[in-house]
Amino acid sequence: MAGEAVNAADAVTLAHDIRPDLVLMDIGMQGLSSFEATRQIRKDHPDTRVVFLSMYDDEDYLAESVDMGASGYVLKDSPAEQLVSAIREVHRGGSYLSPRLLTRLVDDFRAQGAGAGRQPRFGTLTKREREILKMLAEGRSVKEIAAGFSLSVKTVEAHKFNLMRKLDIHNKAQLVQYAIQKKIIRLPGLVPA
Repeated sequence: MAGEAVNAADAVTLAHDIRPDLVLMDIGMQGLSSFEATRQIRKDHPDTRVVFLSMYDDEDYLAESVDMGASGYVLKDSPAEQLVSAIREVHRGGSYLSPRLLTRLVDDFRAQGAGAGRQPRFGTLTKREREILKMLAEGRSVKEIAAGFSLSVKTVEAHKFNLMRKLDIHNKAQLVQYAIQKKIIRLPGLVPA
């Protein structure tokens, strides 16, 4: 049985109703995060395999999808044959990664072996740190964030300190630049690629 969902929350409901062998999850779905939807689907139906379809050839998105239980990651601009190969491989119980992203990972791994520094990963942040990163990058003050989450200012400051330490970010400008680069926030007027 097959189905199609318009957003990530509907994907969770549909997966619960039809119990598919495989879910092809668009990383950019509206509403509930596609990562959270994948986590819920895999928690409720561990035998359901998930392949992410993404326009982002980004290691942080890949790491997050794997952390949530996905078995495949295919770039949207890949030839149709790659998507078919991914679906077949994951359905058989294997894993699949778009060749272009795999090449980048191998190149990065080689560079690390040559002594190059590892770029900090968004995936190392807790959920709360990610939320605070987004709000800080959007220009909200620590006091506003504390009020929004019903936290103390000290707690938000601690989260801010930890996320900046983990990402090796030293000021607000770097934080905003990182958030834009990683598509955590979007500049108004820019059309997504």
